[in-house]
Amino acid sequence: MPNTIKLRTDVFAKAARLAGFRSDYALAKAMDVNRSTVARVLSGELQPGPAFIGGALIALEPMQFEDLFEVVPAKA
Repeated sequence: MPNTIKLRTDVFAKAARLAGFRSDYALAKAMDVNRSTVARVLSGELQPGPAFIGGALIALEPMQFEDLFEVVPAKA
């Protein structure tokens, strides 16, 4: 079965607050992605892609991949 990457939304949201980001817009700007992308990934409507993952790791440093994301089986 193929795998996919899932955002750990609770950890991501807490890390964003602790980093001082008070809105999806501010976080998206720091991640260099659209605000709608942040909102859609947080709601589960969209899976995190490479730009989102890379942006999150830069904007929320020193968080590591394993802190913010998990590898899970893809839903068929």
